Amino acid sequence: MDTGKELLFFFSALGAFNGIILGVYFFFFTKKKYLTNYFLGALLFALSIRIGKSVFVYFDPELPKMYLQFGLTACFFIGPCLYYFIKSAVDEINVMPKMWKFTLLFWAVVIITAGFLYPYAAYPELWGGYFIRIIYLQWFVYIVFSGFVIREILKKIISKKYTTTPAEMWFGMLFLGNVLLFLFYFLSIIGAPGATYISGGVVFSFILYLIISILLYRKKTEDLFLLNVQKNSGKKMDSAEAKKLSDKLGAIMNEKSLYKNPNLTLQDLSKEINISSHQLSQFLNNDLGKNFTSFVNEFRINEACKIITSNDRFTLESVGYDVGFNSKSTFFAAFKKHTGTTPLNYQNQALQA
Repeated sequence: MDTGKELLFFFSALGAFNGIILGVYFFFFTKKKYLTNYFLGALLFALSIRIGKSVFVYFDPELPKMYLQFGLTACFFIGPCLYYFIKSAVDEINVMPKMWKFTLLFWAVVIITAGFLYPYAAYPELWGGYFIRIIYLQWFVYIVFSGFVIREILKKIISKKYTTTPAEMWFGMLFLGNVLLFLFYFLSIIGAPGATYISGGVVFSFILYLIISILLYRKKTEDLFLLNVQKNSGKKMDSAEAKKLSDKLGAIMNEKSLYKNPNLTLQDLSKEINISSHQLSQFLNNDLGKNFTSFVNEFRINEACKIITSNDRFTLESVGYDVGFNSKSTFFAAFKKHTGTTPLNYQNQALQA
């Protein structure tokens, strides 16, 4: 191996290793536990495994097939993690919806079952043909879905008419980096002139070091994960207009019991009252002084209090699920935050009254 190849191997392999370290950091060690952090950590972890496999295969074509299968298996989760990373930020989702869990579980079952029944070592032609096409098609479809979700931000980045926030540039850069990475791999697989298999590793390393430089440069990084908070200008609505919108929100939340939907998003609610998700987020933050999750949880907790005081036959856990929470711990934490006491203490006080 000549000096040029040695440097290329070192740069690409170090990028994959650092990607795993950074993924672990986002998943376990960030101060603010946003859902976007977890999906970014999972995305970097999946990408790092995929890149690591590419690097070692490029410099050692005789690598055991098990490693090739492991790399392609990780590749199957890049698209979903990218999509949920962007979706959770745009729609201010901080608790993973059940449908997302089922989808990720479904993909895991599909790729693990395929790998168990048709291991790469015994079916190299199948993995190098049909399976790799399916994997890259799935990745491409999720890139398209992600682009649709983030389309307004991409328009702002491309157009010179608008000023983008740091969070918008952060998400736009991560999305475009993934598109570029997919493009290099795809061109390499179809044998496009000038495209090499190691190009993906080099591109990923470059993107990764760009991410690290941004995190080191900024004293505050939590705002990079809050798209809608960054959009808010701090300007409040006219008091009459704000009251009208507040009444409309309260009426539609109660009449349709929207809060009982555990997968309710900012975008869903904005469609119900015919305003943009940006306007709704701005109103909630600037005029009501709360984020989307806190706003919805107030309705859920109020309903939970009514159920607890009127009927003691239901378990507290079932009450939480009934009003829209998707886990016992989330319900208990939100209840104490909004009432200052636990559901059990609240129930006991209601029974003694």
